[in-house]
Amino acid sequence: MKKIMQLKHLAFCAFMLGVFVSMGIESALAAEKIVADKPIVLETQGSFAVGGTTVTHEGTFSEDKFLSADGQKAYGDHAYVFYQIPVHARKYPLIFQHGGAQSKRTWETTPDGRDGFQNIFLRKGYSVYLLDQPRSGEASLSIKAKNPNETWGANPMYGDHTLYMLSRVGHYPDGEHPEVLAGSQFPNDAESYNQFQRTWNVGSGELDNDVNADAVATLLEKTGPAVLVTHSMGGTIGWRVPFRTAKVKAIVAFEPGGTPFVFPKNEMPEEIKAVYASLSATAQGVSTEEFEKLAKVPMVLIYGDNIAEDPSKDVGPDKWRTEYRMAQQFVAAVNRHGGDATLIHLPDLGIKGNTHFLMADKNNKVIADIMADWFKEKKLN
Repeated sequence: MKKIMQLKHLAFCAFMLGVFVSMGIESALAAEKIVADKPIVLETQGSFAVGGTTVTHEGTFSEDKFLSADGQKAYGDHAYVFYQIPVHARKYPLIFQHGGAQSKRTWETTPDGRDGFQNIFLRKGYSVYLLDQPRSGEASLSIKAKNPNETWGANPMYGDHTLYMLSRVGHYPDGEHPEVLAGSQFPNDAESYNQFQRTWNVGSGELDNDVNADAVATLLEKTGPAVLVTHSMGGTIGWRVPFRTAKVKAIVAFEPGGTPFVFPKNEMPEEIKAVYASLSATAQGVSTEEFEKLAKVPMVLIYGDNIAEDPSKDVGPDKWRTEYRMAQQFVAAVNRHGGDATLIHLPDLGIKGNTHFLMADKNNKVIADIMADWFKEKKLN
């Protein structure tokens, strides 16, 4: 009987130890969640328009015909900026420039509801400035009409399959139902797909990269020195901003492409053709003086996975094959001119499955840490 009681006592002790261990694990997990969900404390936030111009219609305004355009001004071609400044902010703010047919939403909450780069970098102590470029999003006023015949230039926008494939998120094996690429880091559920497809934006005027760069440069004159973070077609805007202001401290370019890389006019790169020629990477010549202004800015270009090595009829991987090859030539040109440009291909670091929207992928915190580590290396933190 005594032996039985001892065994029962040992069993009870083991049970309680398990309870305590379990409680400890749960407490640790709860503590980790508290740290992860720690409130973001802001010093201030707000929004404003920056840059832009006006055009006055001919004639004289009269209240008798107050609906007429006569004598009235059109305001447009400004950027819209939403900013948040945390308490004890780091020295250099981050200015986020979106890509083509997108808006500042690129950097906000991910399609599956996780923190986007806006919150991730606020938690890291950086001030964030999210902009809608001229003729886009909440900066939709334009002084020029858009040609509705341009691809995705008018509503309704029939492009869900095309954009899903071009972004290297997935494909449609049966022509109808979406399927993410094998090993993809993009959230694979119906609602995330729905949210992703609702991020696209129809521009309200023709795309003008110089108008866009003018607006960003004007913003930098307001914020002071800052780091410019670009995505996709926004990359070419980033390259042009240092032509206009010396206040760009660094550039982080996520998968630049879709609009021209810039090169000195006498150093134009080798042309790289996509299987579907209209998707080929492009280049534009600028003066050596302008290019050397750009070369003074430290920069890192970051590309994800599923980029073809050889020509392929798989439309997304093949398009980005040409952009990645162009990026290699661009980085080499910057460094030839005394610059500090780095090209990161994430699979080379063992980080696989990233789409064109790296900032929204399931491992976006890993991508953000790569960016933050680069800031530390360049003493930008």
